[in-house]
Amino acid sequence: MGLSSSCATEHKDWTGKYGEVWKAARLAVLTESEAASPLADVPYSLRHAGVSLWLESGVSPAEVARRAGHSIAVLFRFYAKAIHRSRQRSNEQIERALEAAEGE
Repeated sequence: MGLSSSCATEHKDWTGKYGEVWKAARLAVLTESEAASPLADVPYSLRHAGVSLWLESGVSPAEVARRAGHSIAVLFRFYAKAIHRSRQRSNEQIERALEAAEGE
């Protein structure tokens, strides 16, 4: 799962006041190892990981976009790698469906 924070850096400067507040919040509520995780770098990292997990778990892109509050275009732009990684699973699902249809 990609943990890139490229989306985060487009939205806020995490080296200033926002970064200080986020760091204090992390330290207040997370264990030391959780706070040190790349998922805790910025709020968007954890969100990105969650959306990627949904996609890689087989949730349809339309449903993931709805839950994340994205348009499909935004979902495909920022989560293309996660969508691409599920290609093999999708191919296997199609193959099983075709085999089942042939058996009828």
